[in-house]
Amino acid sequence: MSLFEYHVRLKNISNMKGSENLNTTELEEKAIAGDEDSFTALIDGMQERLYRMAYSYVRNKDDALEIVQETVYKAFISIHKLQQPQYFKTWLTKIAVNCALDFIRKSKKIVYMEKDPEGSYASEPIEDVIDLQEALRVLDKRSRMIIVMRYFEDLPIKEIAGVLDMPESTVKTVIYRGLGKLKINMKGSEYFG
Repeated sequence: MSLFEYHVRLKNISNMKGSENLNTTELEEKAIAGDEDSFTALIDGMQERLYRMAYSYVRNKDDALEIVQETVYKAFISIHKLQQPQYFKTWLTKIAVNCALDFIRKSKKIVYMEKDPEGSYASEPIEDVIDLQEALRVLDKRSRMIIVMRYFEDLPIKEIAGVLDMPESTVKTVIYRGLGKLKINMKGSEYFG
């Protein structure tokens, strides 16, 4: 299937017959078995989450779209390797994180914060969102990644641990320490005195 054909399928997903009655597990099983329509339906349900995840890494609309495209491509060509359908979301999130990290590594870009961040994650004033994103820069890459997944993407700790192949206790520790660093950093800002 070409990328164009995939996009046509994605746009016409609402016309797909019979899948409206399928639950997610059935779609995952069919996708693993090679059903392209089921795969497309699953991706359609996850595309916004994938985009937000990619955007949180690169802070650029076009780069984020490229990462999502690469994620979908890699998932499509390797869906048959997924052995347990219930882990589809975790598996796809892991592919997205790896694609984002590969993209950053390959482009060797320094990610600058835009004046007007697109698709902010909170319904807070834009200044607060910018302050939070700038504050996240003080964290190391692993801590930033885990905190973004936990608080921006609302992923449960168990799923984050699965995506990053680390124990849940390690994820909790990284979150605790990362939040501590953010708190210390934010104390120096005008909001905290």
